[in-house]
Amino acid sequence: MHTAIDRLAEARDKFLAAEPVDPSAVRKPILASWWRSRQWHVAADHIELDYLRDPDLETTLARTADPVLRHLHEELDGQPISIILTDAAGLVLTRLTADHDLERHLDGVKLAPGFSYSEDRVGTNGIGTALESGGPAHVFGHEHYAEHLEGLACAGVPIHDPVSGKTVGVIDLTCWRRNADPLLVSLVKATADQITQAMLAAGSRRDMHLLQEYVRACRRTGGIVLALGRDVVMLNDHARQVLDPGDQSALIGHATEALARPNPGAVTVDLPSGVLARMFCRRVSGDSPYPDGVVHVKLTAAAAAIPEVPVPRSAMYLPGLVGSGVLWLRACREAEALYDASDWMTLEGEGGVGKVALARAVHQRRNPAAPFHVIDADPARPEDQDWLTQARGELLNGAGMLVIRHVDALNARQVHALASALQEARNARGDLRVAVTLNRKQAGADLTRLLRFFPGTVDLPPLRHHIEDLHELVPFLLAKLSHEGRLTCSPEAMQLLLRHNWPGNTEQLWQVLKQVVQRRRAGVIMPKDLPPECWTVSRRLLSPLESIERDAIVQSLQDHEGNKVRAAEALGMSRATIYRKIHEYGIVTEGS
Repeated sequence: MHTAIDRLAEARDKFLAAEPVDPSAVRKPILASWWRSRQWHVAADHIELDYLRDPDLETTLARTADPVLRHLHEELDGQPISIILTDAAGLVLTRLTADHDLERHLDGVKLAPGFSYSEDRVGTNGIGTALESGGPAHVFGHEHYAEHLEGLACAGVPIHDPVSGKTVGVIDLTCWRRNADPLLVSLVKATADQITQAMLAAGSRRDMHLLQEYVRACRRTGGIVLALGRDVVMLNDHARQVLDPGDQSALIGHATEALARPNPGAVTVDLPSGVLARMFCRRVSGDSPYPDGVVHVKLTAAAAAIPEVPVPRSAMYLPGLVGSGVLWLRACREAEALYDASDWMTLEGEGGVGKVALARAVHQRRNPAAPFHVIDADPARPEDQDWLTQARGELLNGAGMLVIRHVDALNARQVHALASALQEARNARGDLRVAVTLNRKQAGADLTRLLRFFPGTVDLPPLRHHIEDLHELVPFLLAKLSHEGRLTCSPEAMQLLLRHNWPGNTEQLWQVLKQVVQRRRAGVIMPKDLPPECWTVSRRLLSPLESIERDAIVQSLQDHEGNKVRAAEALGMSRATIYRKIHEYGIVTEGS
């Protein structure tokens, strides 16, 4: 009579031989993992892993997890159980093992710091399968895909950042199969909870320390004070009263860049409004690439008159792109570095920020003679309905660079299919460079499996975070759009553009200027030439009905020279209603 273990071993042998498998002999999550392992061409008869890199033990996860893991190690008191912590890609960060025989075996199968146990490298295992499923995974004996792991039992649980919710790593307990205990799963879940609580407490202490330093700085000075943290931006009342939104965004960008330097000190910056600002930056904590800090700002010069024909303040950093804002230039440098390293990259950001334009510019500078292809995976675009077939063909046979847009629009089945095509391309080891673009906030499916093919991510800032670049973007885009004569932007119109928050980013700016050029093909653009959306500072995209109402209010205000009472009467609104709508839509009135 076959035992359950015998039936499982037989099912695994049949699966590896591509024979039909009795589904009742294998748990569904394990069978699904076996299929993924086969599609990734993972070897079942041997483990062949390369040492990837020295683990980074200075991350928030590694530092906060360390006391939890050491306490657990002491509690286990020499039992043959190995405690393993990995990062979000399955790279082992730390391993604590009391049993010498188990430790030697784990060394032999490369389950050690510096090696990755992601599912696409090793097949079904507690670490990689937990990452793929996004939840707890326990893998016992013959459930492992690789035969060298059949003598082990392991249970892994993903660890999520308590603030962002992103997966930051996995905690895994591994022991001999003969020592496996049902409590192993409960123990690893409890350990994951303790690590999450430790991360939350560490983040709370950090935020509280930043708040205390910010309050202290505000008490010492009546000037402009801002504080920047990992997930926190604070500005005092004076900053909000004195600085318009464009200057605020520019200051935040410059301060972030300054605090990242070894010795931030004092920095002088030119704000979009023309004001010269002197920033005095002080770090509060310095344990991350972008440390927390408090910044005191002094405005040292009044706004200079903006020339009628704005001149770009710097040459193009990349072909066909303008902008010298610190956040924008950082994204350009990161994309260029990933391209030079032949790394596939993810270009992430809100819609309209210029993700494809950045990829095209980097490729044009580095390899202009090679093809550059863009495929749109958005099902809302009927012209690219056969995008997956096109993508597979390009991945296997293409050259140069391929950009796959809108992967956030994919469903789970499409993610699976595209990941398989990417794996085939990886195995073919061609020289094609691949990038995907996404807006993570709009992703409907889990993209973890897809994004592991793209080791580098470039975050493109929204236009409101480098609003100072309008001084270069506006004349650059007008030069492209105006074919009949010279069209320039007046200082008054530029001020309106700088005050807008541009929820649609650079693409929205392009569409706005297209509208302007249709009405005025030469001369100087004045505020009255700008469409109604430019007379608002709303941070959200309005619905079609809201846009119609906003446009009507803006037009009535212009027709009545900013007189709100007469504008309300013309629209059949009460005075209270038009005041409320002006505030709700962020409409800028004359003199405000």
